[in-house]
Amino acid sequence: MFRGEKINITENRSVLHVALRAPRGASIVVDGENVVPHVHAVLDRMADFADQVRNGVWKGHTGKRIRNIINIGIGGSDLGPVMAYEALKFYSDRSLTFRFVSNIDGTDFAEAVQGLDPAETLFIVSSKTFTTLETMTNASTARAWLLQGMKGEEKAVAKHFVAVSTNAQEAAKFGIDTANMFGFWDWVGGRYSMDSAIGLATMLAVGPDNFRNMLGGFHEMDEHFRTAPFEANLPVLMGLLAVWYNNFYGAQTVAILPYEQYLKRFPAYLQQLTMESNGKHVTLDGIEVDYSTSPIYWGEPGTNGQHSFFQLIHQGTKLIPCDFIAFVEPLHPLGRHHDLLLANVFAQTEALAFGKTLEEVKSEGVPDRLVPHKVFEGDRPSNTILAQRLTPETLGKLVALYEHSVFTQGAIWNINPFDQWGVELGKALAQRIIPELENREEPKLAHDSSTNSLIRRYRKLKEQTK
Repeated sequence: MFRGEKINITENRSVLHVALRAPRGASIVVDGENVVPHVHAVLDRMADFADQVRNGVWKGHTGKRIRNIINIGIGGSDLGPVMAYEALKFYSDRSLTFRFVSNIDGTDFAEAVQGLDPAETLFIVSSKTFTTLETMTNASTARAWLLQGMKGEEKAVAKHFVAVSTNAQEAAKFGIDTANMFGFWDWVGGRYSMDSAIGLATMLAVGPDNFRNMLGGFHEMDEHFRTAPFEANLPVLMGLLAVWYNNFYGAQTVAILPYEQYLKRFPAYLQQLTMESNGKHVTLDGIEVDYSTSPIYWGEPGTNGQHSFFQLIHQGTKLIPCDFIAFVEPLHPLGRHHDLLLANVFAQTEALAFGKTLEEVKSEGVPDRLVPHKVFEGDRPSNTILAQRLTPETLGKLVALYEHSVFTQGAIWNINPFDQWGVELGKALAQRIIPELENREEPKLAHDSSTNSLIRRYRKLKEQTK
């Protein structure tokens, strides 16, 4: 990976998210060319643009300052920016409002623009090809919303839209000035792209310096993964533990439990990183596997989860390894809050490990009929990641830790963590179904009986509501 070799064999691509955070002067060669200078050229352009917006130099079409920024993307073009914005909100410019649109459900867009002034709103359209169905549908709706507020002045688009894309022709056709298009490369997978130009919203929120500090954290973990011996290599150890519980104990899920409210979107981000990467059923050679690959990742911030699903983790019939994430220093020191929060982290991991025996329950004078209900088996695995403070640098380290753990697991399972063919079939079928829902004439359907019935029922009910 670090040498730029094309380890994504099904797409014949290098896998170089590590180049996105390589320092100036480093050399990572792809097809005979050092890509690091290109990475920093984009970062410099992003920083210049971010400074203009944050300082009020960049103004909208009417001369008003930009105060609202809406990122339009999906998958890695949304989950990464949303997670990073929420995680680093403490460091963000609170005079700017940030919202994120991903779902093709019109509610997502309608709520995102609720109460906003088009004259003060900037849209970031993040789509490598500038053809992604969900993103471009939302972008077109955003364009119409803007023009409605600008009395149809097409020139306004160039002052209120920028693109993160490689398709200059389509971006220009949309009305975006290609000078305000920020590119990235085919060796950057979507779920590994939050530190590329896809992170433009993050940089606008926290500023270029904090963004570069985040990149520094990524790079530090990259180097640790690259150089540390296996017995002291955190991503390798986490990856080995994940394989151990998945393949030798039959654990089907992993709970991600950040005891930090700012990390509330971190479990959702990891869902894509882990399951889109390692949710594969064939080896690199195309041979069907006869063992389990990626478990299901899920989670919620603590202590909320303790009052919902922890019952199952402690006393249910499923073995669920848990990752607890906590910090020594709170970003908002309020009385006893942080000590109470961390006490819960340590209590939960102790309870999971050691439980409560039948004898211990009986010794408390519990009535015999209730004793079985109060026994905790224990011997339930957990990792605890305890960092000093949630900073941009720490966030970079944390994300890179999981990136390289995912890679480690994929290597052991002999699968490709860097393609995602599983998302293609549904998208192709949707393209076939769209005209069957929209055409005025009754379509000739050739799906299975269930899908045909659903389409007919939808069309009937839709017609009745007109």
